Amino acid sequence: MSWFNRKTDKITTLTNDKKETPEGYWVKCSNCKTLFTAEDLGKNNFVCDRCSHHERITAEQYFDLIFDDKKYKEMDTKLSSGDPLNFIDTKKYKDRVTATQKNTGLKDAIRTAKGKLDGIDFVVAAMDFGFIGGSMGSVMGEKIARAIDEAIKLKAPFMIISKSGGARMMEAGFSLMQMAKVSGKLGLLSEAGLPYISYLTDPTTGGVTASFAMLGDINIAEPGALIAFAGPRVVKETIGRELPDGFQTSEFLLEHGFLDYIIDRTEIRQKLAFSLKLFKN
Repeated sequence: MSWFNRKTDKITTLTNDKKETPEGYWVKCSNCKTLFTAEDLGKNNFVCDRCSHHERITAEQYFDLIFDDKKYKEMDTKLSSGDPLNFIDTKKYKDRVTATQKNTGLKDAIRTAKGKLDGIDFVVAAMDFGFIGGSMGSVMGEKIARAIDEAIKLKAPFMIISKSGGARMMEAGFSLMQMAKVSGKLGLLSEAGLPYISYLTDPTTGGVTASFAMLGDINIAEPGALIAFAGPRVVKETIGRELPDGFQTSEFLLEHGFLDYIIDRTEIRQKLAFSLKLFKN
């Protein structure tokens, strides 16, 4: 005799009564593949608590992590790239920018903001890799230059959070000119006696690495970040030999004197506040 007997053969649930998990509720660590709720990962500053992998995050998320009470004023929000070369690859550059702006909600690959960190005035420029690989174009150079001007005006320290594939090929020479433009502006910041912190994240490559990303009074990186001019494959093919373990990671660069220290993002506010106070004493 069966313990349970169905009184009806078919049990159905109306579609309207089904409870589905909201899209984006679960996220998977891109390194160890552990599953988290998006809320839990966010509470840990988007760092996996199993393998300590630092997920890529947006400029806005960095601003929320850094500034006191998540309060800041974003600057130069309407700047957008022109197309002085009328560049066309698989599509017109102008169309590519428009489509990326629509898909990401961003105007370009960098955002700038001012606020306070531990009560200290602070100006930050942060790149967004989701916008054409965080590539450096004329808008990036101009927004960084204006942010430096604002830091000088406020007598405030300045930081660039780099996350870039390098120069934007669609702007050719106009892109490469930004390396000199930003480096020159950083010289004015130094003449004003104000510190520049360079914060390198995964990945920081190409012309960004070859210029202002390595010019900080303090050069900081996140764990495991790829930091290089050319990628490992290109270097290996060029020199014709195997590369050392961990080559071009932030840990490798720290060991060889290119970085001052590595910051775990779960301690980003405390470590940056400590760095700023070094310059006040």
